[in-house]
Amino acid sequence: MTNPPAPSKSLTAPANRPRAAEPTAPRTAVGEPKGVAEGVPHAVLPNPPRGDGRYPVAWLHICAPRGATPTATSRCECGRNRSAVGHRRVLALIDDHTAHRDTCPLRTTTEERAAA
Repeated sequence: MTNPPAPSKSLTAPANRPRAAEPTAPRTAVGEPKGVAEGVPHAVLPNPPRGDGRYPVAWLHICAPRGATPTATSRCECGRNRSAVGHRRVLALIDDHTAHRDTCPLRTTTEERAAA
């Protein structure tokens, strides 16, 4: 009879009870990060440029590949969601999307509503 081959990895005996995790060294709170070259900026500038308060409200996505049927989707934050397939319908949706800018409740201010 032959003996079974010896295992290629060493087997460790199981611990009798679990051990607590070893605490790591405290991290420094100040100073440069390690591994950064001197003179190289490593953070965002303290005063990033601020926006003017505008943000997108409506989107018009048109897909018109050569030799294929064009499609378009018009979406607005007010809940309006329209789509069109075909050349004539896409052109009509573009006009409708442009006209929606004047009637959208998110774009018209209270002064414009009072004047109308």
